Amino acid sequence: MNETIRLGLLRLCDAAPVILAQHEKMFSAAGLQVALSVEPSWANIADKLSYGLLDGAVMLAPLAMACAAGLRGRQVGLSVPMNLSSNGNAITLSISCAQAFAEGGISALAAVKRLRLAVVHGYSTHDLLLRHWLQEHNIAPDRDVDITVLPPAEMVGSLAAGAIDGFCAGAPWGEVAVKAGIGFIAMRSREIWPDHAEKCFALRNEIVERDEKGTIKLLSVLLAAGARCAVPEGREALAKILSGPDYLDLPASLLAEALDPEAGGPVFSMPYPDAREGVRMAREMMRWNKAPAAILDAPSWLYRVDLYEAAGGLVPEKNEADSEVFGVALKK
Repeated sequence: MNETIRLGLLRLCDAAPVILAQHEKMFSAAGLQVALSVEPSWANIADKLSYGLLDGAVMLAPLAMACAAGLRGRQVGLSVPMNLSSNGNAITLSISCAQAFAEGGISALAAVKRLRLAVVHGYSTHDLLLRHWLQEHNIAPDRDVDITVLPPAEMVGSLAAGAIDGFCAGAPWGEVAVKAGIGFIAMRSREIWPDHAEKCFALRNEIVERDEKGTIKLLSVLLAAGARCAVPEGREALAKILSGPDYLDLPASLLAEALDPEAGGPVFSMPYPDAREGVRMAREMMRWNKAPAAILDAPSWLYRVDLYEAAGGLVPEKNEADSEVFGVALKK
């Protein structure tokens, strides 16, 4: 690629592979010119992708499907050639809710007061995870609680101000609330959907079509960066990089804790762009009237396993359980 590739991201731990590749000059070593743009919200990411102000981004898979299907704003052709992270989200509640939650869980808490809960975007894994969790406890998300949208970096301030009672967001924002003494982790996303795909890497189709070889080279760098992010011994060094003012601008010690997958942090070792994960999210989007039935077709053309394999990505072995999502058989 002779052109500069503009990649968008938010201040989140699961942007680590992209940040590491830029900081360690892995892109430039591969002959790629990449510029990172730290955006304030997922809406900014989506809009800039739609209007060509970004060429690619660390992205929410449901939002990528929504953008590509024309469900929000201007429709844009996108490809998702790899997964960047799995797990890593948390439902964090205000410390004022701690006693009621400890005594009877979310059901008891919702019976005491009408909760106002925030998610990072209407088309997000976080929204689907939160809704699924609430419904499992016989709480109707669209009737019994209020769900609002806030950028991840605004969650903690809103919780401190009492504007919300809780939020579902990616690391490190739950940990930030805990360290500040204003919140507690009520549920990790891996406990709702074990090993769920979280952030993906999305590229505008015109970039892929204009330079497929360059795209494959870009993916190879990100696969290598993701593998480095997955090594436990490198976690403290990675946290120090992410803590920089140009990136997450938070204490390295806090980020090191937030990056620990054993404690619920993001997992960087599952980069395969699994369309079945897309189908799982598409079904949940339909369940909550976020998308029409046609969204079920989106993963088949959005997820680009061909590019992933061409970049050297490994295809995981399948097992019998892989043919079902939430107990619903998938087409073979």
